[in-house]
Amino acid sequence: QVQLVESGGGLAQAGGSLRLSCAASARTFSDYTMGWFRQAPGKVREFVAAIVWSGGSTYSGDSVKGRFTISRDNAERTIYLQMNSLKPEDTAVYFCAATAPFSAYNVKAEAVYPYWGQGTQVTVSS
Repeated sequence: QVQLVESGGGLAQAGGSLRLSCAASARTFSDYTMGWFRQAPGKVREFVAAIVWSGGSTYSGDSVKGRFTISRDNAERTIYLQMNSLKPEDTAVYFCAATAPFSAYNVKAEAVYPYWGQGTQVTVSS
């Protein structure tokens, strides 16, 4: 079982930045592909970014490409989402997720992530 705890959400102005963190309880954290998803009110959950367990390859959703960066610190068992050039449409609850160990298939799909955090609210004002 992997427990995930997000932090770093809050209020930002359009054009500003925030950094989200997700701390994991997994003893072999480096074995897990990690992802960020978000859900705005009345909308389906959307893929934001993922970082693969092996080699750290990263993937980003089209709406955040070039603005958001995912990274991981295996020693700290933590992933980060650096969000720059924020827009009001980035307002959502952001969720951290982890796959099963050694999984790197279809990382943009919710279904491959059995472990989820509780989410952290990000609000961007115009």
